[in-house]
Order: sequence, then structure tokens, then C-alpha cells
Amino acid sequence: MWTADGYTDMRTSVNIPESLLSEFDHVWREQGLENRSRAVREAMEEYVERHSRLEAIDGDVVALVGFDYRHTDVIRELHGVQHTFQDVILNTSHTHQGEWCLESLFCRGPAQRVRALTYRLRDFDAVRRVKVMVIRDDATEPHCHE
Repeated sequence: MWTADGYTDMRTSVNIPESLLSEFDHVWREQGLENRSRAVREAMEEYVERHSRLEAIDGDVVALVGFDYRHTDVIRELHGVQHTFQDVILNTSHTHQGEWCLESLFCRGPAQRVRALTYRLRDFDAVRRVKVMVIRDDATEPHCHE
């Protein structure tokens, strides 16, 4: 089906936990969007944009990588990953939230290594979300405190 903006729409199906879908529906309705399809398109566009920026960066970066995970399911493997990437991980912060943990990794080094770390963390089923905030790359002037 062709849309007004010249794109072809495609129908697809996705397996999503019912609780997540319910929460998603609540949010897009609260925001006043037309329908779920519009909300999914916007979410997908944001996802592509967010991940494309990390892919586009070359050279050195300073970044914060945050992720949450079920502690008992994956802690040993995560420690191994952190040791593998100790060349870019400057420090870590960890907090327990019930059965879930929240971890932040402050990183500095080649963008390709930070990307590899991020993708490796996403490989684990017990890791729910991985978020990357690029604080500085080679194209950005460093922030100075006076």
C-alpha cells in the first residue's frame, strides 16, 4: 500500500509482552498520536537515529553506557565482558534494585571499541536495555569548567 509520503507500507507481526504493549498503547494515546502504527513508526525512527549516530562516529569518544540486567542470570559473563573491554572502561557504578541491577560504564577510547562493548552487552538475554550517551567525540569541542 502506498502512503501519502510516497512510501510503501508493510504489514508485519511482532511478539511483544502484553504488559509492554499495554504500557506502549497508554503512552501513545496520552501523547495524542493517531494510532499504534504511527507510534511504532516513530519509535522505530528514533531507534534507527540513536543507533546510527554511534555507527557514524570514528576516532575517540567519551561515552556513558548504562544497562540493566537480572543479576543472578548473567553476572559472571558480564564481569568477563568488562575485563575484555577494560581498555575503554574507565570506571563503573552498580546498584541493586531488587532482582535487577543497574550498571553504568564510563568509557573513553576508540568509537569502534565502545560500539563493540555495547553490542556485546546487547547479546545477553538477561540484559534488558543498553543505552549509550556519547558525551564527546573527536568532532566535538571538550567542555571546560571555569
